[in-house]
Amino acid sequence: MPEIIGIGEILIDFVALEQGSHVNVSSFLKRLGGAPMNCMIVAKKLGVETGVITAVGNDPFGDFLINELKKNGVDITRVKRKNARTTITFIVNDPNTGERSFLFYREPWVKGTADNLLSPDDIDEEYIAQAKIVHISGFAMSQEPSREAIFRAIDIAAKNKVQISFDPTLRLDVWNNQDEINEVYNKVLKKADIATFSKEEAAFILGELDPLKAAKKALEYGLKIVGIKIGEEGSLILKDTGKGIKASAFQIKPVDTTGAGDAWNAAFLVGLIKGWGLEKCILFANAAGAHACMHKGATEGIPTLPELEKFVVKWRNAVKIEYIEV
Repeated sequence: MPEIIGIGEILIDFVALEQGSHVNVSSFLKRLGGAPMNCMIVAKKLGVETGVITAVGNDPFGDFLINELKKNGVDITRVKRKNARTTITFIVNDPNTGERSFLFYREPWVKGTADNLLSPDDIDEEYIAQAKIVHISGFAMSQEPSREAIFRAIDIAAKNKVQISFDPTLRLDVWNNQDEINEVYNKVLKKADIATFSKEEAAFILGELDPLKAAKKALEYGLKIVGIKIGEEGSLILKDTGKGIKASAFQIKPVDTTGAGDAWNAAFLVGLIKGWGLEKCILFANAAGAHACMHKGATEGIPTLPELEKFVVKWRNAVKIEYIEV
């Protein structure tokens, strides 16, 4: 049975084969997408059993996504099929930074795509109760009924003392308005044990540009541990004890940043489950994120745990570590 369960969106990522804009790019590569799904694939590659609760369409793209999860060893017994089209997005990368731009075919732009049709009845209490961590995505909470379904999963996890990990996965394009984002995210943060933010998400949700100030503000919601991903500057982890750590990034040439944050989250959660100290957690999380950036697609570049460990050992001396106590 899975130790970590990812709940939320699953979709087809059409990743541009050349860098540029949605206007200029001419060809795309089909890949599995969805932040919690990417995270579960990476965590499985790093040696932890994972499963997902999500919904795909009753179409060839749905078949593809289920096959990809199965191929990567993720438990698919709670994947639901909906009488709808599978959600898709087209992703392009900036030629200079590798940063992504998304074009979603999903509500509120396209009505009734599959991932958004996950319902409260699709949430299996017994399945969640046996896990150690439930990892949820803010993206999937942008519309109903998937929002209600995920809040049901949160309540089940809390009742059964399963840790709740929250990734905002902030994509403004799939929300109706900013007030709705604020209301939902505030409610989730008060229920979660773990939260991880990109620097942009921290600025938007927490109103703080400084990563340490953002992490401290996040802890005020009652979280036990917070991660802030700072891109080229690395990342930061802060616990509710006031102890934390900041580590610079591994220096690589980015090809595609899709899935880098999901890989970071996965290694971080694996470290928490395995009882690693903060330094090992942050080094392996940064290394997983770096590997994701070196390949097209969200999960193609992720090594096994022994391979990741070799990478960390090889480049450890180039990483600057700063211990924090607030």
